[in-house]
Order: sequence, then structure tokens, then C-alpha cells
Amino acid sequence: MKIIIIAVGKEKDFSGHELVAEYTTRTGRYVPIEWKYIPASDIQGEGLQIIKTLEKNGSGSHVVMLDEKGKEFSSVRFSQFVQTRMNESLKSLIFLIGGAHGFDPEVQKKAQTSLALSQLTFPHQLVRLILAEQIYRAYSIIKGEKYHHV
Repeated sequence: MKIIIIAVGKEKDFSGHELVAEYTTRTGRYVPIEWKYIPASDIQGEGLQIIKTLEKNGSGSHVVMLDEKGKEFSSVRFSQFVQTRMNESLKSLIFLIGGAHGFDPEVQKKAQTSLALSQLTFPHQLVRLILAEQIYRAYSIIKGEKYHHV
């Protein structure tokens, strides 16, 4: 299984992009991880681009939409979610990070899981960093490594 993260915006549109790259590199020791960026536009335009990207990459995948109304997981529960997807022998686990106005309803229909990183609202650029770190943390938990302190 590989991880694909589809994010609205430019790759380097905030100062934390180096940290995103660092966690992506760390996670790459466990699983292939790929970022795909969709240019910001109106919600329908972003939705069309996300759907096109999913059509190219989505067969045999589980799509997770990051949304403030989604399920909240602890880091351990998130690692269990990732482990379950691995056990299903999926081609890929795809995470969607929307733009400032969220997701087009057609994109929402494509997601099997809606996940909230917190009850707090974060800018979509910061969500990239939080997600990248949590994916790395999930794999370190799965592998029994010492990164996650309980």
C-alpha cells in the first residue's frame, strides 16, 4: 500500500513546507508516500481537479477526507485505522486536504472516511504538517518504535 495526499494549494505556500518534507521523508522508510497539489480556485474547480486526480489514482484505494465534522481519533486509534487499511491489501490510502472553503459535495461522495484532526479549525497549509506528522507517528506506533510516548 502507498499513501497519497491530495492537497489544495501550492507545495511551498507556507513556511512549514520543510517540516512537511521532513516527515514525508521519515514516513518513506515505512511506506511510499506521494503528495499531489491541486491549484486553489473556487470550490467547484478544486472539486473537479480532485475528482480527476482520484480517478487516476483511486481504484483499489480508501479515500479519507479531512473535515472538521469527521471522526476524531487519538494517535493510537489513527495508527489502528492505518493498520486496518494495510491489512485490507489496498493499492493506496488517499487523504484529501481541501482548500479554505472545504470540499465540493461531489468530492465528499468519493470519501469512505471523514476524519477531523481536531475540533479546532486550522488553515489548510497547517493541516498538511499535522497530517504528515500523524502519519509518521502512526507508522512508528505500528512498528513499535519509541517516537510515540504513551
